[in-house]
Amino acid sequence: MLDVKDSIEKLSWSVNHHFLHIKAQHDFIRAVAVQFELAYTDFRTIQMALQLAGEEQHSLLASFTKAYDDVYAYESVFAMRGLDEFNSEFPDKIEDYQQKVDKFNEELDKVRELQKNNL
Repeated sequence: MLDVKDSIEKLSWSVNHHFLHIKAQHDFIRAVAVQFELAYTDFRTIQMALQLAGEEQHSLLASFTKAYDDVYAYESVFAMRGLDEFNSEFPDKIEDYQQKVDKFNEELDKVRELQKNNL
């Protein structure tokens, strides 16, 4: 597997930091949008590494992609349209968002473990 340790750590930080930012109802700041775009690049880098790792990593690729897509659905609204739009689109959904982030963290831990075992 390609060395994607930095992408794993940066993506983990961004997803979790952005969730806490939104949960705390902090206003949109430009840095979040930049971090969001960079996080997507890290996601795609990890995704590519899993694809190149071969067919035996297909199930992890699929579950990792699903977990990120679920988080992305929440985070993208905030990053692209701000806190008011997020609250309008996802009223009372912070618990579900938290569950999506938790699932994402579980899947990313599997990728992290795979990375450790292959180096």
